[in-house]
Amino acid sequence: MAKDCSFDIVSEFDKQELLNAVDQVKRDISSRFDLKDSGSSIELEGDKSITITTCDEMKLRNIYDILQSKLAKRNLSIRILDPQPVENALGGNVRRVFNLRKGLTQELAKKIVADIKDSKKKVQASIQGDQVRVSGKDKDDLQEIIRLLRANEEKYDYPLQFTNYR
Repeated sequence: MAKDCSFDIVSEFDKQELLNAVDQVKRDISSRFDLKDSGSSIELEGDKSITITTCDEMKLRNIYDILQSKLAKRNLSIRILDPQPVENALGGNVRRVFNLRKGLTQELAKKIVADIKDSKKKVQASIQGDQVRVSGKDKDDLQEIIRLLRANEEKYDYPLQFTNYR
């Protein structure tokens, strides 16, 4: 009897790599000539959000660009950042909060399951909390599903990882 193969679709990030990226951005802020004396700061608040505070929106965009490059160098998707609107802070500063996306939302999980069913492959997809388990008899079908989901990753606007491939 053939054994079922499976994998999980998750949306996670390495917290230590994120911490290292934020520390590198802090170092860049303290050493770059255009940001050095601007009173700019970047703070990581647990694994929930990143807050950037600075004196004007141009410096805010510069720090955000630095953050994106540091995340990319550490193999973290910039899709983990969910930017909130720019808000005014004390002392004439501006602040922007970037919530961190971790785990699949129910709506996204339903959309992924629907796309898998629409592919007409002989696999089963089930939502298990904040991840989706895909199982089937043929490993080739599972690899086709992974290719399909990677091709549609722009549509989901979430970083997807495929784990527990058995």
